[in-house]
Amino acid sequence: MGMGRIRRRTAVAGALAAGLPLPALAQGGPIKIGMSMPLTGGLAAGGKSALLGIEVWRDDINEKGGLLGRKVEMIVYDDKSSAAETPAIYSKLLDVDKVDLIFAPYATVPTAPIMPMVKQRDLLLMGNFSFQVNRTVKHDKWFNNAPWGPADSWARAFVELGMKSGAESIALIGADQEFAQNLLKIAKAIAEEKKLKVVYEQSYPPATVEFSAMVRAIRAARPGMVFVCSYPPDSAGLLRAVNEIGVGESVKVFGGGMVGLQFSAVAEAMGSLLNGVVNYNSYLPEKSMEFPGSKEFFAKYQKRAVEAKVDPLGYYLAPFGYAMGQMIEQAAAATKSIDHKKLADFLRSSEMPTIVGPIAFAADGERKESATLMAQYRGVVDKNLEQFRNPGKQIILFPEKWKTGDLVQPFEKARKG
Repeated sequence: MGMGRIRRRTAVAGALAAGLPLPALAQGGPIKIGMSMPLTGGLAAGGKSALLGIEVWRDDINEKGGLLGRKVEMIVYDDKSSAAETPAIYSKLLDVDKVDLIFAPYATVPTAPIMPMVKQRDLLLMGNFSFQVNRTVKHDKWFNNAPWGPADSWARAFVELGMKSGAESIALIGADQEFAQNLLKIAKAIAEEKKLKVVYEQSYPPATVEFSAMVRAIRAARPGMVFVCSYPPDSAGLLRAVNEIGVGESVKVFGGGMVGLQFSAVAEAMGSLLNGVVNYNSYLPEKSMEFPGSKEFFAKYQKRAVEAKVDPLGYYLAPFGYAMGQMIEQAAAATKSIDHKKLADFLRSSEMPTIVGPIAFAADGERKESATLMAQYRGVVDKNLEQFRNPGKQIILFPEKWKTGDLVQPFEKARKG
């Protein structure tokens, strides 16, 4: 028996005796997981937070002895938030770095260009908050960690909340880019299905900073609800215009698809202007969303986030990065393999507990059941980031299983109280 084997056995026995986590056994070397991530550019804030969530999982799994007894190693390249960068990066990860598994970058734009290559090579790809990138590719080894399930569930939840509050008409407004336009089309189709009258419809260039004229036009149209699809800069611009001008007493609910309000820096900057808005979210620190491991995760993430100077709360993306790892961990343990087909078969046929709740996938690799939250901001004060760590600032209205309160309406009343 060689000395190295004796030492390894001794270390394992010692760890067991002391009740300590097992060290990585490194049989066959590390399991390499490759990905690009937007670490610079417009998506960097989200990319850094998502990556830190994955790194917390990597460190946790390595402390437990690794994946199938092998240490997990991550190879990450900056895609600069650019769709043009990702195909070459993933080719390098696969052909030069020889990674065993791949995770997608954060967001739709950098992920969409790699989908054809991933399908051509028949590889498992864990998605990271993309929206409908597999709609035309139809790859059977794609699994998106994002909470939105059926494509129409996001807008449908908002529209149904508005209708329950008595709204009979809708205004649609959104940025002229792919994500917003796709969501607006779905919202419009649902409005037609529900026989809601579309009284205002407007798209604007993504660089728009002045929204006063659009808000006045919405007010004049007197809609029952206003569905907004915006990115961080325009989400902030619209909220400022709405709070300056008002949208009128006819509006029961306002919001829906406003990206950016979920990020700590934006939420802190907007402060009380958020009150009354009903918007989508992914995870919130409400009692109904305390899942096994979530409290421990945020304790680790939020400590490291301060040191790394990334989103200090991290509710929106980081726990879903961790959940990606948890799902791979469960699939590998069940199949005793990292074979892509075996892992995909397990992921497709299983419901997996994670720190963001149980996850099961439909045939298209999106969530079988929507877990996209619709939540209303309440009692938010200015210049106070700490308030968002506590329950009660974003009341969950949907889905029913995690609901923490009822809608306050009309919007003008909700935003003042």
